[in-house]
Amino acid sequence: MKKHILISLFAYLFIIISGCNFFQGDNIPIELVAFNSLTKEEQDKILVSPKDSSVKKVTVNDELSEQLGNNLIGKRLYAVIFNGTETDSVGKLIVYVDLNKETVVGKGYEKKTNN
Repeated sequence: MKKHILISLFAYLFIIISGCNFFQGDNIPIELVAFNSLTKEEQDKILVSPKDSSVKKVTVNDELSEQLGNNLIGKRLYAVIFNGTETDSVGKLIVYVDLNKETVVGKGYEKKTNN
């Protein structure tokens, strides 16, 4: 009887432990991947939350390649645009992340538009 209880207990613990690992996953939101790549000063510019950003897919063109490198021309990337980070001299802070959502390729600022 004790043997059956012990086996059942181990089986139950195994299911719980493997279930926790199965549901945990390593899917970090792309906004946090971008935020974690920022310096402390850049992070301090984000007053609300890293989730207060917009994400869009961009293709690296000649203009963007000047900032990120010529080897990326034609490559598709995510652009994570942090709202509320613009100043009088520069636009919003943008972090470029590879489509695998793990590799930060570069960062910069939007061109400031005169309104």
